[in-house]
Amino acid sequence: MSRLGSPAVRLLAARSLRAHRKAWAAVFAAVAFTTALLGVLALALGSAGLGHARVERYAAAPVVVAGDQEVRWTATPWGGEPRTETAGLTERVRVPEAAVAVLRAVPGVREAVPDDTFVVRERGADVAQGTGTEAGTGGRPAADDRTATATRAYPGRSWEAARLAPYRLIDGREPRQGGETVVGAGLGASLGDTVAGHRVVGVAEGPAALYVTAGEARRLAGHPGAVDAVGVLAEPGVPVDTLHARVRAALDAAGLRDTAAGQPLRALTRDGRGGAEHLGAPPARTELLQLLAAVSGTVVLVAVLVLASLVAQALQQRAAERELLLSVGATPRQVRGAAGREAARVAGAAALLGALASVPVFLPLWSALRARTGAVPEGLELPTPPWLFAAVLVVAALVVGITRLVVLFAARRPGRAGKGGARRVAGLALLVLGAGSAGAATIQGGDAAAAAAGAATVTLVAGCALLGPWIARAAMTVLDRPFRWFGGAPGRLTAAGATAHSRRLGAALVPVVLVTSFALVQLSAGATMERAAAAQARAATTADLAFSGTTAERVRELPGVEAATDVLRSTVVLARTEAGTPRLDRLPVLGVDAGGLAGTLDPGVVAGDLAGLAAAGTVAVGADTADSLEVKPGSTVELRLGDGTPKRLRVVAVYERSLALGEFLLPKGELAPHMSDPYPARVLAAGPAGASPVAPEAVTLPGAELNGLVSGGIVAAIGGLTVLSVLSTLALIGAGRRGELGLLRQVGASAGQLRRMLGLEAGFLTATGLLVGLVVGALPLTAFAWALTGGLPYLPPAQAGAIVGVVLVTVVAGVFLPVSRTATSER
Repeated sequence: MSRLGSPAVRLLAARSLRAHRKAWAAVFAAVAFTTALLGVLALALGSAGLGHARVERYAAAPVVVAGDQEVRWTATPWGGEPRTETAGLTERVRVPEAAVAVLRAVPGVREAVPDDTFVVRERGADVAQGTGTEAGTGGRPAADDRTATATRAYPGRSWEAARLAPYRLIDGREPRQGGETVVGAGLGASLGDTVAGHRVVGVAEGPAALYVTAGEARRLAGHPGAVDAVGVLAEPGVPVDTLHARVRAALDAAGLRDTAAGQPLRALTRDGRGGAEHLGAPPARTELLQLLAAVSGTVVLVAVLVLASLVAQALQQRAAERELLLSVGATPRQVRGAAGREAARVAGAAALLGALASVPVFLPLWSALRARTGAVPEGLELPTPPWLFAAVLVVAALVVGITRLVVLFAARRPGRAGKGGARRVAGLALLVLGAGSAGAATIQGGDAAAAAAGAATVTLVAGCALLGPWIARAAMTVLDRPFRWFGGAPGRLTAAGATAHSRRLGAALVPVVLVTSFALVQLSAGATMERAAAAQARAATTADLAFSGTTAERVRELPGVEAATDVLRSTVVLARTEAGTPRLDRLPVLGVDAGGLAGTLDPGVVAGDLAGLAAAGTVAVGADTADSLEVKPGSTVELRLGDGTPKRLRVVAVYERSLALGEFLLPKGELAPHMSDPYPARVLAAGPAGASPVAPEAVTLPGAELNGLVSGGIVAAIGGLTVLSVLSTLALIGAGRRGELGLLRQVGASAGQLRRMLGLEAGFLTATGLLVGLVVGALPLTAFAWALTGGLPYLPPAQAGAIVGVVLVTVVAGVFLPVSRTATSER
């Protein structure tokens, strides 16, 4: 038996590659773009995987003892082994003060320095609040001319803790009594100034901050018996690993636990110390990793569909050539080997080019993302060491392997194409599975509904890819007579060509369906959620006035104010199981004053009474979550608050506007003790009749902007890949039919008739592709929208027009450009 690397195989591959360079150009472009996109994703995944919270305040402390900023939930899936899920906490988990004495007694510890962070607010002059300006911020709109107190907020610590950085004095002295402060150089204050009621007695290195005496720091922190963290300074010559082991052993021996959920304290070293400073960085990194991993899987699936369609079409076009090779003595193994070698040469060069191109694409995009204020959570480092860029070579090898695998399935035994029974059965099975996934989305909520809808889209598109020839044949059956009756000679040519080459037409339809359904789902899902959330926020916010930098107690003293509520923003973690699988959801929540909701905030209560939130240990639940948890007024819900403290809360009301206000409303007094900074984010007030409404109240998770930017960029890139797949497929088909068009010219068809024939084909592909793509995308979209909003999906008309326009332009270009000379030249 001939070897795959035999001279005959090499000769066949080389000759075929030279003869079909234009046909392989489409595959080359698709492989290069796919590799570049996957290379960028691989670099982003690597950078996020190496990411960590920046170490600043604890840079001089080799070991930092802090609370466990993660919550865990273990459950046993049906028929499986126990699984544990974790979720990051965004509020401070504190350390019992007794840990300080334990740590000071550890051998090798020079000093254990307790650290408390707090916020000092400075009340300034009264500021007129005019229409369009929210008092104290100059940001959000308010409706009536009122007066509120503007404030400035400064982070504060004890001067003792400043040496953990270390921040050294530049001028002046340390604070010695209450009312004195050392300011960070970044604040811009000078000796003798008064800042937030404190006299400046010193200026230190570092960012804007206030440093006070240890006693005043404990008082301002407001949590006696606990500290935020403890920085451990080592004696000279004690290695970090040795110190860490001793500290860990001392904590375990003392049996010390955090003050929230009673978890063992953590001893952090190296980059891990940053997690005790920047609480939002580790959860944001985890969510970014999950997003990138999910999108990478989608890109791989799209790439397989695109490459499979292109390679299959490239090989299908030379079926006659393969039959000839077989007839003159070539073996089927040699023919398949030549096809694989030919594809590998094209894919290898294209993948290498795409891998190299991914680096200059990734670097500026990643730098711009990290530099964007507010996008990357404060303190999150996303490093890109030089060795990381070797990952693009692994990606190139992966894409070449995918291409070879596609060739293995596409290069069926020459001469035995079969009737496609297995392909038809597989396609129908995928359609059934896709419809089932869409149905599953209707009975789920949140991320589960989105995941089910996404799986349904991919499955349905794959089914359409397998059934492409039959879909094209069915569509042409409907259009056959109109084409023949009203299209004249070009119409008859189009109908005859479509009937004779349904497989070719199906291959052309697949990328059009893919780009239509993908764009529809990605754009409409976000627009549907945003529209529903905005409508709920407008309906829920009934306040006439909004303030920041103050409290509801102060606002109620203003003339004309009838009611006011503080709005505290935090997160909770909800633990539950799905089919026995543990799941932890970190959800944004609001803390409110029950007595101040009338005229300020209307969540749309459907059961119970929000007045019950005046009592401790209560909660109001969004309707979707209440249904999924099977709770109602009088039931209990177990939540883990922002610092991990478990709470069993009694449900007093169920409300419907949860897209805007979050899935839970808690009493302010229940939420505030478990927040790092329990100051109201906003105060909503009911004022005199006739005042205009204020900016709607809505909740968002920390890191939402980062995920939104990354998602938007990736969606654009995948959209570009699908558009390229349309062009490549049509260009490949066009290159293979030049002989057919030339023959039509020889038998008397004019250039105008050929142009009209191609125009009818382009119109057929556009209309059929848009229709099938609409059906494929609309099924999971409707399920998703119904599950999350109770309504139908929405797509802005401009975006719908853009999808139609892009598909039309791309199809027309793909149909006409490859055969423009043949179709337009006059004899």
